Amino acid sequence: MAGTEVAGTEVAGAILSPDPLSEDVALAAVESATAGAVVSFRGVVRNHDGGKAVERLCYTAHPTAQKAIAEVAAAVLAEHSGEAGQPVGIWVAHRVGTLRIGDLALVCAVSAAHRRQAFTICSELVDRVKASVPIWKEQFFSDGTVEWVGAEGAGAAALSDAEAAIKIG
Repeated sequence: MAGTEVAGTEVAGAILSPDPLSEDVALAAVESATAGAVVSFRGVVRNHDGGKAVERLCYTAHPTAQKAIAEVAAAVLAEHSGEAGQPVGIWVAHRVGTLRIGDLALVCAVSAAHRRQAFTICSELVDRVKASVPIWKEQFFSDGTVEWVGAEGAGAAALSDAEAAIKIG
């Protein structure tokens, strides 16, 4: 039954934003009288990474990132929308720009008929956004060093495609 269209199933939002994210907005976007479960995920900027103190982050998105986050949300929805024959709602947003410790970097919310389904979809959504959306994280450490994260994965492939298009065009 996976992939079957169910009335009320939707991607309520797939957003890249330079503005602060709100879990309340995410939850309100997916809540429904048909949902027996609404779960959310908040990716929060922490003060350390790899044993080093982090001062701040800066997220940079490739020009294709908005399209990519929308495609990821739509694909996850399509793969799970027929489960339990009930509507599924998805909302996902990723920050871009400079973030401080404690800021929300990624917020996802999922509504579904049952808790296991909602948790599974939300977890998969987070994993796929992180793996597939070309967003790079620049970490600024207290010792003055800087590290780029994410340029080796999907983001690098997107950058290579863009560079190839520029060379061809």
